[in-house]
Amino acid sequence: MQARYIQGLTIRPLRHGDTETVAAVFARLGSVSRQRRFCGAKPRLSNDDLTALARVDETHHVLVAYVDGDASPAGIARLVRDGGRGEIAFEVADTLQGRGIGSVLARELAADARAAGVTQLVATVCGDNRPVVSLLGRLARSVDVRWHDGEREFVVSLAEPAASPS
Repeated sequence: MQARYIQGLTIRPLRHGDTETVAAVFARLGSVSRQRRFCGAKPRLSNDDLTALARVDETHHVLVAYVDGDASPAGIARLVRDGGRGEIAFEVADTLQGRGIGSVLARELAADARAAGVTQLVATVCGDNRPVVSLLGRLARSVDVRWHDGEREFVVSLAEPAASPS
């Protein structure tokens, strides 16, 4: 996959093992963002965490966003595929949240997931994370919310809507 340019952003795939990019995005997250993303306090990433988050292979797909004029990564979106289902997660630098970066990453990741045959995306949402809940609702017409181990699990259907009769 080539880099894509969308709305002042360059979106490119993460290279397998690129822990520096993963660490750079993590460094741009405040404690609340880390709490929401990792469902608990996460002051630092261990070497094992970095390795796992930088894994890219036939089932792990990761996109990185860069804002024009900023050499540091602005955000990351991950997809872990399991057949027709994929688990997703996002991080956007605190200072860049609210600018649509997460939405662009989500749309691009969903398009890549559809192209890979994924029909459902699953996201675990921790705490009161209204922006992510809103973002998930914009990805598809069908979103189911389930409770799993005290956390909300969102299941987003990526099935293409049936064509309207003419």
